Amino acid sequence: MDALMKELVAMGASAAANCHPCMDHHLAKCDELGISREEVSEAVKVGLMVNHGAERAIRKKARELLGESAVEAA
Repeated sequence: MDALMKELVAMGASAAANCHPCMDHHLAKCDELGISREEVSEAVKVGLMVNHGAERAIRKKARELLGESAVEAA
């Protein structure tokens, strides 16, 4: 995997992990490597899809364990 792809993967992972400092760091690296904002945006969108899927899955599990009302209050 080349450096460009690694930084794009890192941007997506940073978005998925909700890590603001990581996003700042990896965006600067993307800029250094000349990666377009369009490419970075696509990587971030993928990370956000992963994050959204994980969030939906944990809400479902919490509902199973604790019931609907306990999860919706959060």
